Amino acid sequence: MKITKYKSNNCGELNLNNINEEVTLSGWVACVRDLGGMIFVELRDRTGFFQLVSDPQVNPEAHKTFEKLKTEFVVTVRGKITRRPEETYNEKYATGQVEMYPGLIEILSEAKTLPFMLDDDSVSEDIRLKYRYLDIRREKTLNNLILRHKIVTATRNYLNTQNFLEVETPVLINTTPEGARDYLVPSRVHEGKFYALPQSPQIFKQLLMVGGVEKYYQIAKCFRDEDLRSDRQPEFTQIDLEMSFVEQQDVIDLVEGLLVDTFKEAGVEIKPPFIQMTYQDAVETYGSDRPDTRFDLKLFDVTDIMQASTFEAFKGVIADGGTVRAIRIPGVANYSRKDMDDVRSLAISFGAKGLAWVTYMETGEVKSPVFKFLTEEQIAELQTRSGAEKGDIVFFVADKPKVVFDVLGRFRLYFGKKLGLIDENKHNLLWVVDFPMFDYSEEEQRYMSVHHPFTSPNLADIDKMETDPANCRSIAYDIVYNGTELGGGSVRIHSSEVQERVFKALGFSEEEVQKKFGFMVNAFKYGTPPHAGLALGLDRLVALLARTESIRDVIAFPKNSSAKCLMTDAPAEASLIQLRELHLKSTVTKK
Repeated sequence: MKITKYKSNNCGELNLNNINEEVTLSGWVACVRDLGGMIFVELRDRTGFFQLVSDPQVNPEAHKTFEKLKTEFVVTVRGKITRRPEETYNEKYATGQVEMYPGLIEILSEAKTLPFMLDDDSVSEDIRLKYRYLDIRREKTLNNLILRHKIVTATRNYLNTQNFLEVETPVLINTTPEGARDYLVPSRVHEGKFYALPQSPQIFKQLLMVGGVEKYYQIAKCFRDEDLRSDRQPEFTQIDLEMSFVEQQDVIDLVEGLLVDTFKEAGVEIKPPFIQMTYQDAVETYGSDRPDTRFDLKLFDVTDIMQASTFEAFKGVIADGGTVRAIRIPGVANYSRKDMDDVRSLAISFGAKGLAWVTYMETGEVKSPVFKFLTEEQIAELQTRSGAEKGDIVFFVADKPKVVFDVLGRFRLYFGKKLGLIDENKHNLLWVVDFPMFDYSEEEQRYMSVHHPFTSPNLADIDKMETDPANCRSIAYDIVYNGTELGGGSVRIHSSEVQERVFKALGFSEEEVQKKFGFMVNAFKYGTPPHAGLALGLDRLVALLARTESIRDVIAFPKNSSAKCLMTDAPAEASLIQLRELHLKSTVTKK
């Protein structure tokens, strides 16, 4: 008899409450154990595992089918749920107290031998990406996708209750300067013209505010043609939102509520309000604008001490506008000469020109190559300021502030991980606020926007845009989770006068403004409400809550570190016919 209904129940939902119920199950054969007559099969679907048993004495016809089963065959079965003998209970599964002796079994699809075992965690990522459809069958990968679904659902539910509208924005747009290279799409209809794929919906969500939507969100696909890391993909997804008639704190309050709901889906309870830390405090204390506050190593300033010393190398850096900062590393005073050479090399790899230190030996002796340049009072002040104890080393770096903070910030993270100082069970969230409005680009020889040119300057600093752009703050904010930026946003400019001053500070001519931002600038002339927004990196958020290193683990079909899809072999060559239709000619010479 053929089974006509594939499923009445899911494998993972059956328990003692279903005893004597006749059910139909379908799924994949995860395991087959032939015990010399009796055959035991673990059937798997998305919800979990369920044990099937075949006894040739009970149902010889069904047993013949059981004898054909191999791993990953797809089958459907029908029968009554029975209680397992108590001594065979399997506590590993929620269904471990029940089983089925199927009266009917049908093989729906056979499977070749898999290129890798699904329970083998040592399989290379390239192999798993090539056969991603098989990798998704693995419990870990599937659970990541389930968590992603739950987080997206929680996001929609939360924002819908806050009276937001979900609005889709275009994927084929004009190229806009947003900091990364655009992916270009040639137009067949308009010869020689190209669309760009959006790096973000930034412009469109602001235009939705001009249009009166007031509260917008989107689970938005974004594209950036940039070098990859574990937390980057050429195409990624962000939770994008924008609000009218709000200020910075309104956005912060809303996003904190959103994070409470999304973290809850991963079993993590967080309690707002989160700490707010200025950008300046973050970089000066932790060496980073995304500080990991799960451990307490902090940077401290010794510029004044070194300026009063006779250490000419440091004094020269200070005279040139530099700074000298230090960090205390506990329990490493027993480092060998080789260890210290490795530490010095590490600092240089981070960008330092050199490294100085003071070692506080367990014996009470204090040693340093810089002591000959310091007075006893200065040496004592160093210890007081650092809080150093026996067994510690204090490291110093002197350079331009940006270099010093970056080097010591990375130093801090390196030793935090190496010495096991990070509490992996903590969930520390904080806001970094008061970002600089501009950052000077040595390559461009001009000031550029730290975020984007539509970010509002801090009203207290607005006159600094022309006179002191380096010290002009913006009304921008990032949300940071355990040292990783989850997302960021800003209050936007809604005044035409302020927008013109920002463009002028960035060195844009009127012609350039019209060419790059004309349609947006023109739109703002027709009544623009005050507005602000934020975007959260969905892939990054899910990866962190799933406790996985790479966002590739939480994307169904990701690209590898070379931006290549190993499963579909994209990107691939286009045919000559396709190129001609797009008015393109390949300049690549085939080998």
